[in-house]
Amino acid sequence: MPSESIFSKIIKGEIPADIVYQDELVTAFKDINPQAPLHILIVPNKEIPSVNDITPEDEPALGRLFSVAAKVAREQGIAESGYRLLINTGRDGGQEVPHLHMHIFGGRPLGPMLLRRQ
Repeated sequence: MPSESIFSKIIKGEIPADIVYQDELVTAFKDINPQAPLHILIVPNKEIPSVNDITPEDEPALGRLFSVAAKVAREQGIAESGYRLLINTGRDGGQEVPHLHMHIFGGRPLGPMLLRRQ
């Protein structure tokens, strides 16, 4: 059985984090290496390795990811100016932690979605 992810340990309070929201389905906390003035991660409390591992039973938690993203954006003052939500999946998608998570980026213009490579 694989070991728990760092996110599972944060959810359980075993590792300190700046938690901005938590309920029975999801936890949101500030990223320790922010890539924008506001960078928050929202994770399902159930450890789901990636988007590829989602089951129909996970749908309530996944819906909550989005409603919490909107709530956090309002509370952090970026809802009107705009923000980006990002979910990476797999190595080529840039996923670094094997626990599904959504990034909220905001607080400045974020530029194009992807940079073109020549």
